Amino acid sequence: MDFDFLPELPKSNLDDRSFEDLVEECILRIPRYCPEWTNHNPGDPGITLIELFAWLTDQMLMRFNQVPRRNYVAFLELLGIRLNPPEPACCELTFYLTQAQPEPIRIPYATEVATVRTETQEAIIFSTDEELTINNPRIRHFLTALTAEDRPENLQDKESARARENSNSNNSNSNNQWWNLEESRLFEGQRPNNCFYLVLQEDIENPIIGNVIALTFRGQAATSTGINPDDPPLKWEAWNGNNWQSTILRKQEDDRTKGFSFSNLGQQGTNPLIDGADVILHLPQQLPSTDFGTAYRGHWIRCVYTYPKELQSSYSNSPTILGIKVRSIGGAVNASECVRIENELLGVSDGKAGQSFQLQAKPILKRKQGERIEVRPINRPVEIWHEVTDFADSGPEDLHYTIDAQTGTVQFGPLIREPAQLKQRTRERSQIQPGSTIVRRNSTEARNLSNIQPDYASSSNEALERQYGKVPPPGSEIYMTAYRTGGGSRGNVQAEKLVVIKRAIPYVKSVVNYQAATGGIDPESLDDAVIRVPQILRTRASAITPEDFENVAKAASRAVARAHCITDAMNSTPGRVTLLIVPKVDTETIDFRLGMNPDRYFTLNSQLETEVLEYMKDRKPLGVQVKLQEPEYVGTSVTTEAVIEPKYNNPRAIEHIRTQLLIALYRFLNPLTGGSEGKGWDLGRPVSRSDIFALAQKIPGIRYLGMVELFELRKYPSGWFREDFPLDMVNPGSLGLICSWADEENSRLRLGHSIEFFE
Repeated sequence: MDFDFLPELPKSNLDDRSFEDLVEECILRIPRYCPEWTNHNPGDPGITLIELFAWLTDQMLMRFNQVPRRNYVAFLELLGIRLNPPEPACCELTFYLTQAQPEPIRIPYATEVATVRTETQEAIIFSTDEELTINNPRIRHFLTALTAEDRPENLQDKESARARENSNSNNSNSNNQWWNLEESRLFEGQRPNNCFYLVLQEDIENPIIGNVIALTFRGQAATSTGINPDDPPLKWEAWNGNNWQSTILRKQEDDRTKGFSFSNLGQQGTNPLIDGADVILHLPQQLPSTDFGTAYRGHWIRCVYTYPKELQSSYSNSPTILGIKVRSIGGAVNASECVRIENELLGVSDGKAGQSFQLQAKPILKRKQGERIEVRPINRPVEIWHEVTDFADSGPEDLHYTIDAQTGTVQFGPLIREPAQLKQRTRERSQIQPGSTIVRRNSTEARNLSNIQPDYASSSNEALERQYGKVPPPGSEIYMTAYRTGGGSRGNVQAEKLVVIKRAIPYVKSVVNYQAATGGIDPESLDDAVIRVPQILRTRASAITPEDFENVAKAASRAVARAHCITDAMNSTPGRVTLLIVPKVDTETIDFRLGMNPDRYFTLNSQLETEVLEYMKDRKPLGVQVKLQEPEYVGTSVTTEAVIEPKYNNPRAIEHIRTQLLIALYRFLNPLTGGSEGKGWDLGRPVSRSDIFALAQKIPGIRYLGMVELFELRKYPSGWFREDFPLDMVNPGSLGLICSWADEENSRLRLGHSIEFFE
């Protein structure tokens, strides 16, 4: 095992004799041990045997002067280095009901959902991370405003007396009733940025966070609003505690009111004045109750009349509605790729120290609350034991144990024996004072060392015993209350692949993951562990310098691929450390013909942010605040003309070259695989046309590039925007990262690369 990436320090040579030295030494000893042997020529059979054994000895010396792989691993174990277990992939699962129910429906914690099993692939199982409650939402307030403010203040209450009466009735009975209104205009000013709000009632016992709700609106069909019913200038948002989240309307088809025009509903056999039409909204999992300093408290949802886009029609008249009702038809909850095993019997204690037991499944994921060891002694109460990383601070009565996440081995505290004489002599040496005298702490007598006699009477075999951690009582049963097994890159499944519910749940008809699962990481290899050892020894898991903060952030979770500490005085605040976090993604499963959309792959989710901040809480200086944020991702779109070699001038070869060049561009302009070394585009580094020229030279079949244009992509609150004019260089700024991707669903933005071929 040779680690070429480590610095090579001078190594002590245990025996520096060479093959020639060994042969010469043996020949010089012949006259002493065998004087009758006088022929020392190389052709003599005896000399041949000497050379053979000298070669064998030389090989042994070479091995002695090396540190074998096993010794290196043993050294890492002495340092307490353990290989990290795999990380599970995570995604959001959306469950749908057969129909809205009068009572809350609960999806239990650790509900298993899997991919479809095939003849060649096993099903990949995900388990929900928490319980999901699909509740009955209730509308508390219906408000309008002339301006969509971040914190609404200027509001107009649109509730009529009849609506209030219905609202009170809904609170006491079922919520599946109409909130009847007088003919109400949704956009009072009939101009962009008008909006209306729906405030849903707060329910602490049965929250509606993550619920999929159907808002049903009554209105007049075929009302002249002047818009394109299939592309209305509207935006639905929900307040998630930090900002207005605009992804709650998953697709335009979920707005069956057609922008409140109720267009073509009569042709479908639906009367919008009686039956109404639905708007399906996916509420975020962060949905706090707030009042914004007003008299209206609850969960806030709003619909904003946006500025029309190019070729998009605007409202000529404000749409009106006559009634509203709401119901829940499903809910979303986070899930991880794992299987949860409960109440597993590990074995029975024999009362000896250092016992170990093997869990049935491995590897073991990071334990959650309630996942622990329970020891059940005979005729005694159940004991709850606690997991520790090691037994260094464990006393003989501490209920401690360790778990090796890679092998699934549960270990209880060992018994260490130390010879009593060694302890006594150590005590004697500690009492030695200058002048070769010894002073007894319990006496004023000073004696010469030669006259000292041991003041204890014990045999040389007597030993001092030290128990690290309590030993489970003999005969007690040892149970693992729960643990999760799984993880790895195989869990990074594509969108809409998790569709099989492993066990039936009443009133639940289907489940789906709308986004691909990400974050699955394979177990750590020995080479990876060797790389992080110097960081561990240097910082000791403490953050002082900017580099320390970056290393500790990456050590907090294997889901962190890159961490950059901001040191620029213009972008930093005294007393606060800001870290730019790039999540880790298994790039082996990415289709680089489309690149990696930063909104999909590089979003810093709340779960990862909480994990990193909790880890750094005890590893940073007192009083220093740590803030995590995403880098400013700046997209780059390349338009170029490629001249190909004559022998590649056929459609099949051209298409192959196009694919190779696109993959090379998307990999090169990427936060994880980009740059000249393929380790990720450097923070703040611009991309120029010369970089594209150099990249194209590596593609077989391309003679040279003609025109190369770079277009900058920036993200604004309304979405991504592509500059109209090409640049010679795209500069992301000191806090920016270059990336590139294609969006087939929104091709008019031209986010991807464009290549034309010529002979």
